[in-house]
Parts: sequence; C-alpha cells; structure tokens
Amino acid sequence: MSDNQVLRQSALNYHALPKPGKLEIRATKPMANGRDLSLAYSPGVAEACLEIRDDPTTAARYTARGNLVAVVSNGTAVLGLGNIGALASKPVMEGKAVLFQKVAGIDCFDIELDEKDPEKLADIVCALSPTFGAINLEDIKAPDCFIVEKLCRERMNIPVFHDDQHGTAIVVGAAAKNALHVAGKAFEDIKIVSTGGGAAGIACLNMLLKMGVKRENVWLCDSHGLVYEGRAEDMNPQKAAFAQATDLRTLDDVIDGADLFLGLSGPNVLTPEMVQRMASRPIIFALANPTPEIVPDAARAVAPDAIIATGRSDFPNQVNNVLCFPFIFRGALDVGATEINDEMKLACIDGIAELARATTSAEAAAAYRGEQLTFGPDYLIPKPFDPRLVGIVSSSVARAAMDSGVATRPIADLEEYKAKLNQTVFKSALLMRPVFEAAAVASRRIVFTEGEDERVLRAAQAILKETTETPILIGRPEVIEQRCDRFGLNIRPGQDIEIVNPENDPRYYDYWTSYHELMQRRGVTPDLAKAIMRTNTTAIGAIMVHRGDADSLICGTFGEYRWHLNYVSQVLAKDGLRPQGALSLMILEDGPLFIADTHVNQLPTPEQLAENAIGAARHVRRFGLEPKIAFCSQSSFGNQAEGSGKRMRAAIDLLDAETRNFCYEGEMNVDAALDPELRTRIFPNSRMAGAANVLIFAHADAASAVRNILKMRAGGLEVGPILMGMGNRAHIVNQSITPRGLLNVAAIAGTPVAQYG
Repeated sequence: MSDNQVLRQSALNYHALPKPGKLEIRATKPMANGRDLSLAYSPGVAEACLEIRDDPTTAARYTARGNLVAVVSNGTAVLGLGNIGALASKPVMEGKAVLFQKVAGIDCFDIELDEKDPEKLADIVCALSPTFGAINLEDIKAPDCFIVEKLCRERMNIPVFHDDQHGTAIVVGAAAKNALHVAGKAFEDIKIVSTGGGAAGIACLNMLLKMGVKRENVWLCDSHGLVYEGRAEDMNPQKAAFAQATDLRTLDDVIDGADLFLGLSGPNVLTPEMVQRMASRPIIFALANPTPEIVPDAARAVAPDAIIATGRSDFPNQVNNVLCFPFIFRGALDVGATEINDEMKLACIDGIAELARATTSAEAAAAYRGEQLTFGPDYLIPKPFDPRLVGIVSSSVARAAMDSGVATRPIADLEEYKAKLNQTVFKSALLMRPVFEAAAVASRRIVFTEGEDERVLRAAQAILKETTETPILIGRPEVIEQRCDRFGLNIRPGQDIEIVNPENDPRYYDYWTSYHELMQRRGVTPDLAKAIMRTNTTAIGAIMVHRGDADSLICGTFGEYRWHLNYVSQVLAKDGLRPQGALSLMILEDGPLFIADTHVNQLPTPEQLAENAIGAARHVRRFGLEPKIAFCSQSSFGNQAEGSGKRMRAAIDLLDAETRNFCYEGEMNVDAALDPELRTRIFPNSRMAGAANVLIFAHADAASAVRNILKMRAGGLEVGPILMGMGNRAHIVNQSITPRGLLNVAAIAGTPVAQYG
C-alpha cells in the first residue's frame, strides 16, 4: 500500500477500534446499591432540583453544567472538506471534544445540527442554554457564522465562541506578536496583505487592529481580487469594513512592501516573485490546509530571512487552534464568565506569546523530540502539548474576565488557582506541594552525577526556577553548554550552575585522596582511585557529599541501580549511613500508593522489613499523609506457616516490641490491604481502618513488578524511588525517569533530614 493508503487505513482503524468513535460517558458518582440510587435519582435528586430552582447559579455546583461545553456545527465549512453536512462532520466535532477533555479537563458534548438557516440554527443553540456552561461554534460557513454567533451572544448569558474566527485570530495574534518581536517591527508600522475573506480571515484582521495595526495599512484580497470601495461582487459588511479606496485590483498589485502576508485562502496563491517584492525580513503566515499559499522552502529560496508559519504540523510554527480554545474556555468557565470578550482574547494572546518566549518545557520537548524548541524564527508559538499552557493561559483569561467585569464567580487567589490548574497536568504537583514547601526553607546543594543528560539539564533549569536549591552538574562544560543551546535552555555552566569537570577540576587531588583513604583497605590503590575519580561520576558525587561540597546526590538516569548503590554505599557508609530500602510513590487516579522495597534488598530479613516500615512511615508523612502500612504476602494472617508470611510475622513482632506512631498490619494479600470490607471479613479484629497506602513486600521482585504494572497498565506516575536510610544524602532514580521526576526527587533531596524525623 502507498503511504496515503496506510495513513487512511490507520485513521479509519483509529476511529473504529476498539470501540466506535472517540468519546464515551462515564459516571462520576457511585451507583452500587439502593442508597446510591436514592441519592442520584428519586427521591434525593429533588433536593438538588429545588436548590437550582431557588438559585440558578447553584447549577454549577450540583450539576456538570459548570464544566460542560457544547461543540455545535452544521457541517457547512468543515476543515478543508467544505460543506459535507452535519453527520459527516461528527468525527471532527468528536475530536474537538476529546481535545477539550484531554488538554483542559473540560467535559464536552458534540452536537451536529442538520439546519442551514442561520437564524433557525441560532434558535436551536440558544435553547440549549440550560444544559451547557459555554458554546463552541464550529465549522459554520461565512457569513452565516457571523449571524449565528451574534444572535447567540445577544440572547445567551454564557460564553459563545466561534473558534474558526476567534481561535484562529488569537493564535495568529500570538504568532504575529512574536514574529514582529523577532523582526524588530511594530504593529502600528506594518503593512498587511491578506488573502481570504472568510470568517477566520476577517477575525484575524479585526484582532490585529485591536493589537495596533492601522486599518489603512490592511489590504484584503479574496478569490475575486482586492476588496475595494465600490466593489459589488461577493461582498458583505465584514469584508466591506476593509475596502480600500484605490485603483489597484489584485494581490500582485498590492504585495509590494508588505511586512506581513496573512493567508487563509488556498494553495499556491503567493508566488516566490511576490515574496521578493515584500519588505525586508518578511513575515509570511501561509495557513491554508493541507497545501499552504506558499511552501516555506519556496519562500526562503528568495527571502532567506523570512519568518514563516503554516497550518501544518510538519513545518515549524503551526498555527493550531488547540493552543487557544481549551484554555480560554477553562478560564471562562472557572470564573462563571457571561461572555468571552476582547479583554479575555487579548489576555489569551499575551499568555501564549509569553510562553513561547520562555524556555520550553521538558514535557513539550519529550512530545516533540528532535525539534528545535528555542524562541526565534522557527519557534514563535508554543507546541499544543506544552503542559504549561493551561496554567498560564487560563489564569490570564480568568484575570481578564474578572478585571473586565464579566466574571460571576471571581477567584480570590489567582496564584492558587494557577497552581491547581498545573496539578491537572502535572499529576505529582498536589502531592509534592508539602515537599516543595519543606525544601524551600533550606538552600541545599544537589549534585547530579549524569550532568550531561538532557533530562538532568532540563531538571536543573526547573530547579533554579521553582526551588531554592543549587544544582551542581558533573560533566564536561563544553558538552553541557552545547546541549543547553541545542535544547533551548538558558542556563550556562559557571554562571547559573556549578560544574564539576571530571577531566579537569581543581579539586581532583582532594577527591581521589579522599576516595583512596576510604577504600584503601578494600583493594583500591592510588592509581585506581585516580582513575575512578576521572571516570566514575557516581563515585565523584558520593565523595562530594562525603566532603561537604554537596548536601545530596542524585544518580541513576542511566546504568543499573545496584551498580550505583554499590558506590553510594561504599562512600557514605563511612558517614554512618546504610541503605535500608527503596520506596516508590505511585500516583494513581484514585490516590497515592507507596511501595517498598523495590530495589535494595532482594530478599529482606524481618529486621529489614521492619526498617522499611519505619522509614516508609517517616517519608509518607513528608507528603502530608498519615501512613497505613500493609505487609503483603501470599499468606494471609497466619494461614501459611512458612514462606514470606513467616518473615512478615517476625517483622511485625519486631515492630510490636516498641510503641510505634504509625499504623501497620499484616501479613495479608494485596487485595485485603486495599479493600477494607474484604479485610474485615477475613480478619474482623484488624487494627487498620480503611485502605492501606503503603505496601511492604517480602521480595524485591514482587515490589518492583507491582510498581511497573501500576506504571504501565494503570497510568501510575512514579515519584522516586526514595532511598531510605541514607539521611536524604543520596537518591538513585530509574532510567525511565523524566525531567519532572528529577525535579520531584530534587525537592525530596532538598529537605534536611532533621525536618522530617
């Protein structure tokens, strides 16, 4: 099959399998017994109905309306497909609904209406007002879309937003703002030539006027040529607003000296010869899909300094509405906005533009591996899957809604609101908050032993931005600097971060002699100590901590866990530290779950199991949680005399020998640990109430397997592993760790041990 045939079949399979379509509806409340039914439906549902009758604003509290958007279309102007009808447009609208949910956590119904009369269509949409908190109009042809939106905005007291118009205009506005910044030009000075008199084109021009462009400097062309005063063919009031008093009639006539070409028309409209006649450092937004008005290579062949954006994902600077619509609706819904006004749109533009100028996130870099994500001609706007968008853009929109007086539920603390938004995309943010707060009271020096790794570099930049810690990187300065440039990071060796160069560091003599002194009776000669301090970055990091040049080390982004553990233990054991176990926090959809020992003790003794429980309890409290520790085994409360149950029972006896300030129970099966009702049936006198949040296993294989299953099949996000018993002076991570994961471990390492017991 050809590439096109493969793509077509893949797309069809994606929509058809394993269930038809891209959406489903799930209940958010339990429905397991008669009591649940009486609360969800008759008679309990009447209470919620009466509350809403007496105070309509409470609908946002007692129903899904406050987080529910309708994507409404009649299918008259779908993507590049045209008037394909309401039914055929449904896959597109479902896709829009999926983006709302995935990107911004907004619930969405797609509603396809077989109605082409704009006034009747508006009547239907307005009648939906009791169901939805906002309306996203989509793929309705011009000029009907203008009529529908105007009528709905006038008659509905909720946000109504035609994304083809305003979403495109917002993203174009953000791209234009940054393109002019790169080109050194200003809105009030530029000449714009635009092709495309449809809804998106008109909205983009109106937005650019709001940003400072002068109307007399805008030249609008459509399929009939220039829009000029007195033209009668294919005109409407929206086009007429841009009519020029001139004898010029074609795109070719007006392109001379243009600073910005804005294309929302069709393929190959702009020729290389026209580009040559544009102003210096021309800005070309060729947004037609799938074939742009001019392909970037053709434009750059005649204007190498051109700044170019398209609507395609295979070229830099894709103008994609997903950068806008989920986040402007998120902010609007959260403050109960009655409309989406110009102030909110401009705030959205500013948020998107500012984010592109900031260093790109590690998560965006991972999603777009291999692409250059450094602000400049080829990176004017963020990538759609940059997780920072929701926090930055939505909070900016919410602030603008409140400042402009359209918010019915103002937010008292916008910084707190922004933090909560970030928690929706950074799953660890909420649980890690107490850890970050504790780390903020001390300025700890954290040495990363694999300092040339991209993930470490991104984590180091985040540490400098989000914490009071000082990252120290072990690596070659020239390599680190080159990679920072390649990845678009603004940290620099020797300026923002301390570097330990294994090939040439003034402390080399001190380090190898210290290592030799520690290891001379374990077969390490002076020459071997010298070689290790030139090549083994984990050993170097451990010596730094031992000597007090760093407070904690983080290693393990590559290499085997126990290899790193060997060097960490060798050096830091001389300081009275001993690894007791590895504790992994798994953040799951229904809450956190800690697992130990995942790495250190392959077959832990009763003493080691008891130590794991004590250490786990201490660390769990660092996250603001009260530990409930279950010793997990194939045996259940003594029903097997031998095997792991025997060691578990011995560990519990050791714990029982002294008064403990945490809850523990066992030995038991994992299902009994997590299901209190089952545990009560098996062992009615259990001292544990509720589900366990810490699982201690008798085999490292079992602990590690559960950790990986939760990560790969249950969508669990791992924080850690936390190396217990080392006084918070060393942590060994897994090779699969992300930059965000390294930041979390650095926050854990950033707390002095005295602060958590």
